Amino acid sequence: MRNNDLTQGGIFRTLLRFFFPILLGMLFQQLYNTVDAIVVGRVVGHEALAAVGGSPAVIINLVIGVFTGLASGATVIISQFFGAHDDERLSRASHTILLFCMLAGVAVAGLGSVSVPWSLRLVKTPEDILALSAAYLRIYYYGAAPLLLFNVASGILRAVGDSRRPLVYLAVSCCVNIALDLLFVARLGMGVEGVAWATVLSQLAGALLILLRLARSEGPERLVLRRLRIDLRSLRHILYLGVPAAIQGSMYSISNLLIQSAINDFGTTVVAAWTAIGKFDGIYWVTSQSFGITISTFVGQCFGAGRYERMKEGVRKWLALDIGVSVLISVLLLSLSRWGLLLFSTDAAVIREAQRMLWYFAPFYAVWCFIEILSNTLRGAGDAIAPTVISLVGVCALRVLWLLLVVPVWHSVAGVSASYPITWCITAAVFIVYFYKSSWLTRSAKHLGR
Repeated sequence: MRNNDLTQGGIFRTLLRFFFPILLGMLFQQLYNTVDAIVVGRVVGHEALAAVGGSPAVIINLVIGVFTGLASGATVIISQFFGAHDDERLSRASHTILLFCMLAGVAVAGLGSVSVPWSLRLVKTPEDILALSAAYLRIYYYGAAPLLLFNVASGILRAVGDSRRPLVYLAVSCCVNIALDLLFVARLGMGVEGVAWATVLSQLAGALLILLRLARSEGPERLVLRRLRIDLRSLRHILYLGVPAAIQGSMYSISNLLIQSAINDFGTTVVAAWTAIGKFDGIYWVTSQSFGITISTFVGQCFGAGRYERMKEGVRKWLALDIGVSVLISVLLLSLSRWGLLLFSTDAAVIREAQRMLWYFAPFYAVWCFIEILSNTLRGAGDAIAPTVISLVGVCALRVLWLLLVVPVWHSVAGVSASYPITWCITAAVFIVYFYKSSWLTRSAKHLGR
């Protein structure tokens, strides 16, 4: 058995051993953003908090989500090649996606920085935080290439079963970010620009560390500079799985942009509360994403090795555990919200508004488990189209319709917030029907050539 092979050993033990480093890494990544919010919210004020976490955060998620969606296609392909012991195709796919992300990151930095004023006005950013938001967003774009490279390199390591090293490098990057936040903002008084530069420099540090790790690896994922080229066959496979994920990610972000635009109508206090709740319940979303990344890699390796029964058993057990953990997190967040939100703002109006918002999200986290686990299972087995279509219709399209038809009548923060649990429930129901009633596994196996 090769090191990091998820197709062998006890299922629960194998999944948990792979999962915990991912979870810790995602928590560090969340800490990245949370520290930014805490520092500017407590040191500078709630206007700066809204500027860092409002419109800029949603715009960044839109742009980066497109390319991380494409990178996810590479992760699935690499995990399948690893399970099938096809080292040559694994190497070609790794070098292809790394070069693609290098080029894409440069393009994002250039095009994104010049589009800042237009994009912020498009989502109705309040005038009192427009200049701060523009300064933060423009600097953040400079770190697009390191961010993309770190994410895709982490995906490559996870695809071959190594979830520990990405954790270490992310922890180092997070520590750099915290130290620079305190230096630039608390000590030097650089405000939101200091937060942005701290993030860019910490992302650069993380990218350099993980690329050096790949260069020193002795496995098929090893980075060799002279092999950096676009292999068209590998790129086609990556795009087949990655483009649907990129479309889904961008549509999620577009729907969130529309929601952010609606939230912006209610003023800076509400924008700050929306930002605070987005950071506070981030612990659930990083946990959920860690469950999704774990099952996608597990399924990819098992599918590539033809171990379908192991794959099915792993999905059943992992879904049950995810539901239990989600219920626990819901209870904890609702119980601790009053004290937890004080980390981000001491403004009583901001905290009250954020607590009200939380009740529209936290009780429904368990529903999201079906979307996260089932969609990542399908993608891990190479079924990229169905989860994208289901998510686009069930989440994105319905959410937009809600904003267009319901919010004008129910014009309140509650009216906007309610769009989330309603669309989650509908989408989860469709995923359950498709996953358990269709012949997706047979079609995926045929596409792989079995």
